[in-house]
Amino acid sequence: MMMKSVQRAFTVGLMLSVATLASAAVTLKDGHPSKYYVKNGDTLWDISGRFLEEPWQWPEIWQINEEISNPHLIYPGDEIRLSYVNGEPRLSVERGVQEQVMNNGVVKLSPKVREIANDEAIPAIPASAIAAYLKEGLVVTRQEIQEAPYLVGGRDRRVVFGEGDTVYARDTRTQWEGLEQGYGIYRTGEQYVDPETKEVLGYEARQIGLGRVSNHEGEMLSLRVTSSTEDIRIDDRIFSTEDRRVRAVLYPSAPDTKVEAKIIRFFDRINSVARNDVVVLNKGLRDGLKEGNVLDIFGAGEIVRDRQLGDNVQLPREKTGSLVIFRVFDKVSYGLIMESSRPIYMNDSAESPVGSY
Repeated sequence: MMMKSVQRAFTVGLMLSVATLASAAVTLKDGHPSKYYVKNGDTLWDISGRFLEEPWQWPEIWQINEEISNPHLIYPGDEIRLSYVNGEPRLSVERGVQEQVMNNGVVKLSPKVREIANDEAIPAIPASAIAAYLKEGLVVTRQEIQEAPYLVGGRDRRVVFGEGDTVYARDTRTQWEGLEQGYGIYRTGEQYVDPETKEVLGYEARQIGLGRVSNHEGEMLSLRVTSSTEDIRIDDRIFSTEDRRVRAVLYPSAPDTKVEAKIIRFFDRINSVARNDVVVLNKGLRDGLKEGNVLDIFGAGEIVRDRQLGDNVQLPREKTGSLVIFRVFDKVSYGLIMESSRPIYMNDSAESPVGSY
């Protein structure tokens, strides 16, 4: 499901001071092109990967073209050019390219002037892959669960509800009295536990419906279920449906400090994940992570039998992929896997890119 609001929220933020970027050396990819014409369906990450070994380093060699309006956004039809300034690689954009077929059949490309809406800009990462996690996923504390209003029943003594039904929730703290807005109906489940410290990092709350308050008397909330993705049941919790868009400018960047995290949760996968899958990490805001941070993923080396000495040895770990953080909570984060050379498993490490700290 491609959400237009999410597409609009992703614009290509490239005007970032070099002084604030990680100091890792930029390496051009073998066989890189000298130019590339942006197409529908491209992402900033994919385009960067055509030129660079590490796509997140795009801002380090971006050269602003002051002659075009809003040079921080990239659109289908734009031409990305690779050049060198004082021996250093630079990428720049030529806004909009017009195709013209000549008499000899050769396609001639020339710049053209046009007005383009900002929401047509290509996203930094695939918006469709993370839309549901922005809209429907929460990580909450045990206290937040205990204090949230919860469903106690509905009409006709039913215990299962859906779109169009009226349900009743008890709000013992009357914290939303007088507010007129929609709320999310959530089911709490997965407990996130740090695999090393055993600290409880939070609880997964999954949105299964939306409701609008029709009445509020004392501790009792009356809600009209406006939509549902599965059966709504007694004891489901009510949380505010805040607007959870990725910030308007998503900068690919290394964390400000060294981060060493573990993958602690898959979604809709059993044994392993790969490119365009979403994972949960055991690090968050308190550990210095923020939206747009890039982490390298490492898989543990296989344990093999040493036939000469007769004991078991562990082979060195290997980099198996990379991910971008797109949503951050206090103690955990959601990341989208952007690259994977091998299957990625639970408890694999996710760390700051080598040379960035």
